[in-house]
Amino acid sequence: MPWLTANICSFLRRNLRVRRQQRVLRRRVGRSSHPGERAMPSCNPLHLLRASAGVRTTFPPAAPRSSRLSTLARCLPWRNFTSSRAGRISSPSTSHCVSSRLTCRPVPRWRSASSSTRRWTERQKGDHFARAAKVQGLKSRAAFKLLQINERYRLFRPGMTVVDLGFAPGSWSQVAIDLTQPRGRVLGVDLLPVQPPRGVSTIQGDFLSPDIQIEIKAFLRDPDRGRLRRSSLLDTSASGAIDQVALEEQATGYLERESHEKTLGDDEADHEHSDKCADVVLSDMLMNTSGNAFRDHAGSMDLCRAALRFSYDTLKVGGHFVCKFYQGAEDKALEKSLKALFHKVHREKPESSRAQSKEAYFVGIRRLAKAEREVVFAGP
Repeated sequence: MPWLTANICSFLRRNLRVRRQQRVLRRRVGRSSHPGERAMPSCNPLHLLRASAGVRTTFPPAAPRSSRLSTLARCLPWRNFTSSRAGRISSPSTSHCVSSRLTCRPVPRWRSASSSTRRWTERQKGDHFARAAKVQGLKSRAAFKLLQINERYRLFRPGMTVVDLGFAPGSWSQVAIDLTQPRGRVLGVDLLPVQPPRGVSTIQGDFLSPDIQIEIKAFLRDPDRGRLRRSSLLDTSASGAIDQVALEEQATGYLERESHEKTLGDDEADHEHSDKCADVVLSDMLMNTSGNAFRDHAGSMDLCRAALRFSYDTLKVGGHFVCKFYQGAEDKALEKSLKALFHKVHREKPESSRAQSKEAYFVGIRRLAKAEREVVFAGP
């Protein structure tokens, strides 16, 4: 295509000639400028003509940055630009470039971090629990909230079955699987796809969906599903001796499970194949905050009641329940429902929970054997 080669050569010669003229004019203007005058820009065609005619130009003070950017945008030879979410500028495939001797390339616009993001980053840097979670390899600082609650109420024992609702990013499941070993199992449920901690089973989906709750109950009904295998129980060392530490851990877990099963009584034997298979139900669910305190509190109460209904169907007699909520006018009614289902109910604000945060936790200790659904979920 000879015409394309000729156009490219013509463009290169024209560009070289313009650059040579700019260098000459830049040296000429530098010698003739007076103190107090601004240097002449070399990319303005009007300034080039005045300088070539020997006219001295004095420029007014610089315009604000926004005005300069808008002027630059009007001078761009491109049209119909669109900005992508990543901050990069992309043009449609049908756009054309208007040939011009002096052209400017569009500068990509990078979106800076918002003020709230910067405040969160600075707060995390100075947070003792955030630093400790990073050092100890925990998913987030929220792990210390559950650790402090468990230190006070002793919720977990080896061999337990734990359901963690809204488990992302996985810090509570990380604590639960560590405190229920050996032979414990933890099931995490969340709408977001998250890599679970080692040893934790997960179901991705909306917990409020009936199909997801059916899948959770089917998981819980299988007593061996989600548990670590005991293949290493009788592993021998190089000398042929039995690993005494592993044997003691398994024996301890068996005795504690047997003791726990005896406390449940005949009522648990009658419901061996029912849905009441969970020892602890954790709810760290929270809707995306909107800044409206009334709306955030109402959404939190809806999630807590949904978790309580699930606990009524799946929690064993003597099991425990922990849920996070936003404090407000309706939390008294929720506390009343909890007291109808559990032996004791505590309102907790762990030390690791920030003082300015409205979040708090209800801890239900030991589910009662006889609790009528109509009484538990009666209206205010």
